[in-house]
Amino acid sequence: MTHEWLHIERRDAPLIVSIPHAGTDLAGAEGRFVSPWLARRDADWHIPELYDFARSLGATIVRTGISRSIVDVNRHPDGVSLYPGQATTELCPTTTFDGEPLYRDGEAPDAAEIAGRRARWWAPYHEALRAEIARLRRSHERVALYDAHSIRSVVPRLFDGELPVFNLGTNSGRSCSDGLRERLAAPLAESGQDFVVDGRFKGGWITRDFGRPETGVEAVQLELACRAYMAEPAEPSPDNWPGPVDEARAAPTRATLRVLLNVLIDWTHAS
Repeated sequence: MTHEWLHIERRDAPLIVSIPHAGTDLAGAEGRFVSPWLARRDADWHIPELYDFARSLGATIVRTGISRSIVDVNRHPDGVSLYPGQATTELCPTTTFDGEPLYRDGEAPDAAEIAGRRARWWAPYHEALRAEIARLRRSHERVALYDAHSIRSVVPRLFDGELPVFNLGTNSGRSCSDGLRERLAAPLAESGQDFVVDGRFKGGWITRDFGRPETGVEAVQLELACRAYMAEPAEPSPDNWPGPVDEARAAPTRATLRVLLNVLIDWTHAS
């Protein structure tokens, strides 16, 4: 089945780049939100553009145009928190990252609508990832899945202080091989930017569900602080957020990201 909101670019390297949070389509629900801008504010802005070089590496790219405010395809399908005891947003979020209500009174989705959104958008996204992994496994013994994200550098409700620029998540070492985890950390250390491995963001449901190195599927998540490629205002508003990509910031960031993706490809070939 073809879905106009689901974008799949098939190539043949043993690497899939998943982009689950760059979508801004509110699926006709704009009037139910407090404001369409607020409903789109927490998108992973400019990530497709930032990773445009992945095509030249032969990577398959899978992304959704649907906003995470409609359904978050990187959450547990049953809505179970991936970070118990820490603030987070739901499968169908009702608040922003900062805790502000997303919906007007009485307009939040009920259980039946949540189930419908899961079937309409969440399930096909995961089916697409599963199908692309299976396709590439027919040609490669090992395949890497890279989940690409970004977030504002300062979100007090979610984490203290300023987030490191590079946040590599491997589900605490369970979603990829130990040696690969170490190989990926090396270029982050060499970037000159601050980084952490399995810190506040250890990987969402995509990384945790698909990452099975013992079966030939390596999965990692990279949460990138937005200041790595764009200017961040102290107070985001409809007048200043999101800003454009700042190429002076983006160029060295892209260089590091390119190294990460090449490490993944090299690892799958060498393993």
